[in-house]
Amino acid sequence: METTPFLKWAGGKRWLSQRILDLAGPIEGRYIEPFLGGGAVFFALKPERALLSDINAELINAYMVIKVDPGRVYALLKEHQFRHSKKYYYSIRDYQPRCEYRKAARFIYLNRTCWNGLYRVNLKGQFNVPIGTKSAVLLPTDDWDALSTLLRSARIVCGDFEETIAQAVEGDLVFADPPYTVKHNLNGFIKYNDSLFSWSDQVRLSDALVSARNRGARVIVTNANHVSIKELYKNHFQFETVYRASVLAGSPTHRGRFEELLII
Repeated sequence: METTPFLKWAGGKRWLSQRILDLAGPIEGRYIEPFLGGGAVFFALKPERALLSDINAELINAYMVIKVDPGRVYALLKEHQFRHSKKYYYSIRDYQPRCEYRKAARFIYLNRTCWNGLYRVNLKGQFNVPIGTKSAVLLPTDDWDALSTLLRSARIVCGDFEETIAQAVEGDLVFADPPYTVKHNLNGFIKYNDSLFSWSDQVRLSDALVSARNRGARVIVTNANHVSIKELYKNHFQFETVYRASVLAGSPTHRGRFEELLII
């Protein structure tokens, strides 16, 4: 069963999922992912049991309603597709539905039609990404029933990464793909990440992952290839340098090939 991520997510790991699958091998226990985002590795791995979490409540709501009733989400997305225009995009961006299904459909619609699939909110917590160039709300790769079936094998929660990783035990596999911030914020990755995920969060994450490994869980981490990150993990993990293409920069002159770090 082919299951493709239904979201485009900044920093997503579709490009690296095969390497992570090779490293993961058979999983005796649960697959645990505390920074779910677009879920590329989860959808590629298709684990029998999983614990998925993220701090983004709208993101988690989308996964939960697809798990329960994908047909209802699809029907609402058809409506968005029919009505999509520049004016409609900004009206939906300002719209705050109360229904969980309408919230999820709004979230997916904005993700697919905003600039580069970026998720960003202002200081009031309001989504403020401008409209992008893509107008397709429904995609040929969509298989909402298959997504729902796979998600039924998972427990999905909204919460802090530390609470999720604390549940890892012997036989589990933890895959952590946090926002990339480094000490002194010298990496120049996504400039607003430091306000979302500070250096103290990076330290807290490394402590949680070391503890999980000491309990017998296997751990795979992706992060910025920076000396400060290596310092956090060097006594407990090995490193592998991988390369990605950046497509998020507004100008093509600022796009290129960047190094990232696999911590295993």
